[in-house]
Amino acid sequence: MAENIALTEAVYYILLSLIEPNHGYGIMQNVSRLSGGRVNLAAGTLYGAITTMLERGWITALTGEGGSRKKEYLITPLGKAAAENEISRLRELLLNGENILGR
Repeated sequence: MAENIALTEAVYYILLSLIEPNHGYGIMQNVSRLSGGRVNLAAGTLYGAITTMLERGWITALTGEGGSRKKEYLITPLGKAAAENEISRLRELLLNGENILGR
């Protein structure tokens, strides 16, 4: 079962970027695209998050094909559960805010 913790925006967008196999630079580009350019990951932030997500079992590293040096990553079922938990958490925040502010 996925931990029920709040994700940072970076981790959330990285998980979404790994629904299909992707490498570091591709992840950085996709996160920027998904966030409309609002979230731009530095390499250190990206690879620190990747290390943590690998340790938690949220993503897996794929073996490179044809001797490619680019390591690709892919979300795991545990990572999908973490992203789904975050979506539920964000929905709750939004609903409570709208209810209290009278929207």
